[in-house]
Amino acid sequence: MRHVHLTVAGIVQGVGYRYSLQTEARRHHVTGWVRNRRDGTVESELHGADADVAAILAWAGKGPRGASVSGVTVSELATTSDVEGFEIRADA
Repeated sequence: MRHVHLTVAGIVQGVGYRYSLQTEARRHHVTGWVRNRRDGTVESELHGADADVAAILAWAGKGPRGASVSGVTVSELATTSDVEGFEIRADA
């Protein structure tokens, strides 16, 4: 299992990035959350099997149609077992 925090920069707000990430996460059985940040980035935590999290990270570098990702920063977190579902959180 892998638990990561990521920050995605570029044109990633107003293009459906959060909803598309939620769809991809659910498709890969990855749990966690995603939200927009005031600085124009998108922030997320992902928790799941190594290969599934890797697939989401690969997708995150491209994003949905309309997005223009300029960078993805990933930090490894301690794995927890109490993460359920995948939610879109309020902006931070």
